[in-house]
Amino acid sequence: MICPKCEYEYVNGITECPDCHIELVTKEMFEGNLVNPEDYVVVYTSGDELEIEMLKENLLGAEIESLVYSQRDRNFPVVGNLSVVRLLVHKNAADDAIEIINDIQNSNSDDEE
Repeated sequence: MICPKCEYEYVNGITECPDCHIELVTKEMFEGNLVNPEDYVVVYTSGDELEIEMLKENLLGAEIESLVYSQRDRNFPVVGNLSVVRLLVHKNAADDAIEIINDIQNSNSDDEE
């Protein structure tokens, strides 16, 4: 049995993680739900982390889980923000996510006119 939060493995008979206080899952269930990089695709790229976070929340509202990958390096002194931020979704949800993002982008351009 494994805690899905802290990933600590327990002997059979233990049903709840004493540290995280959540129900343990079987090793098969845990390994079957690991996040694999090859299962995710980039659906949007921006230099604005706030924009990416807002799109992530919109996707979550449509029950599409997403990941944010930022290459921001706060230790690199540069004028302006040159970081690239990517929004990734599971490849099975990519078409729906792109459609939602396009709808948001189109509604924003309509508002500007």
